[in-house]
Amino acid sequence: MPEVNPARPSPQGPTQPDDGTRQLLHWGAIILGSGILAGLLLITMLGGFSPTGAKTNTGWFALIIALGCIPFGGLLLSLGVAKWFRNRRIARVG
Repeated sequence: MPEVNPARPSPQGPTQPDDGTRQLLHWGAIILGSGILAGLLLITMLGGFSPTGAKTNTGWFALIIALGCIPFGGLLLSLGVAKWFRNRRIARVG
């Protein structure tokens, strides 16, 4: 069995530690997609909305989900994309 020298990088190149980029991308996309889905359901199947709010009780629930998930998921996803670009730049330079 070959010994691994921690001082020498592997032949495939230096490995990056798991810094959470994949999780940010994954969960950001899921949360953003949930918010978009809730908004589409609100418009198409749950009675729509007016300037004063949704027209049905389930429409209000979908509106609350959409207004919470879309900004939060968008921020998570944008942070994940920024970290992904940063990791690519570091891997190219490093």
